[in-house]
Amino acid sequence: MASYHVRSNSLPSRQHPAIPEFNEQLCRLRASEATSSSASTSINCKLSGLQHLFDCLERSLLLPLNQQALSQEQHQKWIDQILDGSLRFLDICNIAKDSLLQTKESTQELQSTIRRKRGGNIELSSEVKKFLTSRKVVKKAIQKAVEQLKCIENNTFKKDNETIAIVSMLREVQGITLAIFESLLSFISGEKSKSKLGGWSFISSIMHHNRVEEESQLNDFSRVEAALKFLMSPKMKKSDSFAVENAQNQLENLELCIQDLQEGVENLFRRLIKTRVSLLNILSH
Repeated sequence: MASYHVRSNSLPSRQHPAIPEFNEQLCRLRASEATSSSASTSINCKLSGLQHLFDCLERSLLLPLNQQALSQEQHQKWIDQILDGSLRFLDICNIAKDSLLQTKESTQELQSTIRRKRGGNIELSSEVKKFLTSRKVVKKAIQKAVEQLKCIENNTFKKDNETIAIVSMLREVQGITLAIFESLLSFISGEKSKSKLGGWSFISSIMHHNRVEEESQLNDFSRVEAALKFLMSPKMKKSDSFAVENAQNQLENLELCIQDLQEGVENLFRRLIKTRVSLLNILSH
């Protein structure tokens, strides 16, 4: 996707400082999406960078000429599509929040069992099965969110040379938001995202889990699942305390990872609401 530059008669001749800042932040986010990473810090940086991009967009929306342009009737169809997309993003945020909370609660319950029993057969096995079952439920919810992303892509990203600059900015924001949500959902599902901007190959990855993965490709979620499956494996000896300790360490790491992701998703959720409200206010005047 080409770099975005604002050139429009709808904007003042002297660029507002938010415009070059917007372009710079957009380029950074695109670069981060082009670089695949299984680290939770990478996802958190993307979420934080996306919030910064929304801040730049918000300042651009305050410009009187932009507000005037957005309120014109001939641009209504584009604004309606953007508003529809923003509503779907809020739904996806809620799915992500629920998925993280459900996994966090299962993680804490399993940690408690391990601390009490240190691998005590029946109860531990039961809790591990509950955790893995919970993860299957989470992945089904993520598939629903994936379909939401497909709808946003299909409804919003048909190019039009006549689109005014501020609408182009809004659509660029939705495009990078879609890509980052793709990375987030892939991460929570325990899969490594294989797609680039605007790509959808990761859907088959989520729906058909590739069980042969290098350790370096696993993230915090998939490491826990791998450790627990090994713990329940017939090959694992009852006296193998290392496997139990490894599973406990991975669960502790996952809980910290989830806490960071929850904060990032919640902050982004509030940012999405703020931008949506700003657009609705502009249209109501």
